[in-house]
Amino acid sequence: MQAPRTTASAALATCVLLTATACTSGSAGTSAAPAAPKLTSTTPVATGALDNVNWNLPMGEPTTLDPARVGDYSPSTVESNLCDPLLRLKADYSVGPGLASSWDQPNSSTLVLNLREGVRFWNGHTMTADDVVASLERQRDPATQSVNITLFASVRSIEATGTHQVTVRFTKPDVLFLKALANGFGAVSEASYVKKAGTSYGTAKGGLMCTGPFKLTSWKPGESITVRRNDAYWDASLEPKAKQVTFKFVTDSSTLAGALLSGQIDGSYEISSAAARTLRSSSAGTVYYGPSAQTNYLTATSPSSPLADPKIVQALSLVLDRDALIKNVYDGAAQKLKTFIPPFVWQKNEASSVYAKGYEALPAVPDADVDRAGKLVAEATTKRRSLSVAIPAGDQQSLQVLTFLQAGAKKIGISIVIKQLQPTQMAGLFYDPSLRKGLDATMVMGYVEIPEALSYAQLLTASDSLFNWTKYHNDKVTTLLGEAQATVDPAKRAGLFTQAQALYTKDLPLVPIASPYERMFLNKRLSGAPASFAYINMPWAAYLGATGGATS
Repeated sequence: MQAPRTTASAALATCVLLTATACTSGSAGTSAAPAAPKLTSTTPVATGALDNVNWNLPMGEPTTLDPARVGDYSPSTVESNLCDPLLRLKADYSVGPGLASSWDQPNSSTLVLNLREGVRFWNGHTMTADDVVASLERQRDPATQSVNITLFASVRSIEATGTHQVTVRFTKPDVLFLKALANGFGAVSEASYVKKAGTSYGTAKGGLMCTGPFKLTSWKPGESITVRRNDAYWDASLEPKAKQVTFKFVTDSSTLAGALLSGQIDGSYEISSAAARTLRSSSAGTVYYGPSAQTNYLTATSPSSPLADPKIVQALSLVLDRDALIKNVYDGAAQKLKTFIPPFVWQKNEASSVYAKGYEALPAVPDADVDRAGKLVAEATTKRRSLSVAIPAGDQQSLQVLTFLQAGAKKIGISIVIKQLQPTQMAGLFYDPSLRKGLDATMVMGYVEIPEALSYAQLLTASDSLFNWTKYHNDKVTTLLGEAQATVDPAKRAGLFTQAQALYTKDLPLVPIASPYERMFLNKRLSGAPASFAYINMPWAAYLGATGGATS
């Protein structure tokens, strides 16, 4: 749900304006923010081979690469190239076959996965149905601490029903299970290797054993992770052109921009707006903007928070000048949101027109209206007028967003106190209630991981969800989303979801802010990598190659 954002440079941090005036970093050679960045899901097809690519992870070093425990930017960026899932996410956020060549649903409570033949793990051992069953069942065990354990709520059994077939039976229909097989939840590891590695599986010590286009060869804690091409990869159409990819952990935005300009680092996803300003006028490479499933919003952290009051939510939304915010903080590379789920999530869905109609019917994103906001505050049930809001320490983008909001809130008598938490504390508050004590709200920098809007909506509205911190409950919303999850027909499911969306958009205690576009920099010697946010769960590095001929 949450992931830390790139640290912006000090130059941009001092350049936050509370008007619609253009803001630049002041660095030599930078250009004004693009009014409307051109979005692309892909980059030109690569034609040449590469010996080595140096790629950066701006969110820092992963703590694990275990597919069962991967659920954040850095680990997913690496793991998606190592461990193939049963279904494969595409750059346009659609889903197709992966390790499962096809699947059938003989009835609404049964899913049959037909596995590819001849797939081998990096050690040469053949992948079997037993490995698939073990990879899924392992995530049901609480000891694994899988981030996907809630996906088993409706699962009755998982069993090998043939040498290359796995059958999943459900206590009731569940469409989320199938869609989730396109991320780490559906990744397959060799059962015997996992058993031997135990709790160290996915770490620098325990390693991995998967079937992906690259294999883990080196992990030097604090320094780098290196992966090498799997020359026996099962998918001949996706044979990697790069022999090796080395991942670095540069978290400071200005340092990263310098390394990208000099060619020390070849590319990076999630570059900051400050880095984008510096890099987009450079001859060293290209800044690509892609469609994104990322979402930024302010949400209450407890039932006693003033932000749990709908009047306060509406008031804060009305003092936020989103046009100025997107221009100055996001460098123009974001879109306003009516709710917390971006349209990119459902644009390739079979029922995309139903989702589009439902989204269009939602109230328009409000223009700033301080007078109306002040009246709402006066009508609010809560009498507390101070909000303590948590953000990650050093996260200048979130700080700038809250600075905008802080100035507007002051005009209506609400004081926003910004609490900058260290990374471990910030990440922990999403799971540990004790770490939310003394806080009223937090900035969420999340993303919808699979192309199913239903998955993210339930995270915030389900009574038993870890992320329903305000104990939000709406019987109609619960019923509609539950029915949607059990509805196989795409159009009917979309209709149920949009009905629920219309309801929780009115009373869920959060303030939608924006959906940032994906920002990627690619050195001029490279091409091929997907530019959309779909990279997070697809083998993006396998598409990467030279712009022409062989090169080092």
